[in-house]
Amino acid sequence: MSRKHKFCNPDRAYFVTLTVQNWVDVFIRNAYKNILVESLMYCQKHKGLEVFAWCIMSSHAHLIVRAKDGSGFLLPDILRDFKKFTSKKMLSAIQENPQESRKEWLLPMFENGKFWQPGSYPIELWSSKVIYQKLDYIHENPVEEGIVFSPEQYVYSSAIDYADEKGLLEVIRIR
Repeated sequence: MSRKHKFCNPDRAYFVTLTVQNWVDVFIRNAYKNILVESLMYCQKHKGLEVFAWCIMSSHAHLIVRAKDGSGFLLPDILRDFKKFTSKKMLSAIQENPQESRKEWLLPMFENGKFWQPGSYPIELWSSKVIYQKLDYIHENPVEEGIVFSPEQYVYSSAIDYADEKGLLEVIRIR
């Protein structure tokens, strides 16, 4: 049985990617990114989600996360609930946003109310090398896309937490 893209060790941290259907650039508006941030906060507070790193890009989000030991929740279940809730919330936000000029184009992209692509492509972080590679990848993503010049300039990322300032989410720093 393949271990690729499966949660095999519940006590370990995982690098996951949550991708919007059809790679649609939805998260170009802060209001939509804020829905994800608020939902992650909820999962931290009520479901035992531990966040080590995160970044919201225009069509996807990267996370390094783990389910807190003893929380009673498993990481796949937390991510499933997160995606289910944010899917409904995002579609409603798009529908109700009077400034959304792409509404008539956007909503049909999400057939049957499916906002996210299936799966989260978990990669178990089993060594320091893999952990730091994924951490750097997450934080450099907005730089590579030309959104900012340095990682800590991007508000919707944990890079600022790693630059010794407070970001939008509670982050457990790896280094």
